[in-house]
Amino acid sequence: MDMPSAALCVAAASAALGCHSAPPRTEAAIEAVTLFPLYAEYFTCAEHYAGELPSIGDALGSDCSIVNGGSSHRGEGTRNEDYYGWNKPVLTPFDGIVEAVYVNPVVNQPGTMGTSKSSGVTFVRADGVHALYGHVQAITVKPGDHVVAGQPFAVVGNNGYATGPHTHVGAWRDHTPLQIRWDLAAMATLRGKHN
Repeated sequence: MDMPSAALCVAAASAALGCHSAPPRTEAAIEAVTLFPLYAEYFTCAEHYAGELPSIGDALGSDCSIVNGGSSHRGEGTRNEDYYGWNKPVLTPFDGIVEAVYVNPVVNQPGTMGTSKSSGVTFVRADGVHALYGHVQAITVKPGDHVVAGQPFAVVGNNGYATGPHTHVGAWRDHTPLQIRWDLAAMATLRGKHN
């Protein structure tokens, strides 16, 4: 007796269960960029999905926080100092040039949304990739400065359209937003986990 192929069995089982295959994707594939880790400490990021936010620095961007035991803060998190990331160094994404710097001196209280643009630094790489880091403070670079991947350039802040200390990261080339990936080998080095 001939046995049906595995693909035929899966198709038959799916049909019997009323399952349908996903429709083919019609939009272009999302391009990605690998960046040097944002912080030396453990962190987590919430990603913006395609189309969630319209500006190039927000499209496919990530909001990242330093965490300890799965939490971004101690206690109730009512003070900026409660946050594990508060005033921790933020690291440059790649070897490149500082393209722009904007400083917002207003510090938000956790839980209260700021009402103006955040402080931020935009970097550009030789291949045309741009990376924007927002909500930072104590910025130590200026436009035209050359930077190397992993160089501290600011600390985690809470300013602009934010309700708590974190760093926003956005990346793009030309007018195309890029999905952010972190260099996991560099992350292992930062954490002293060498192969």
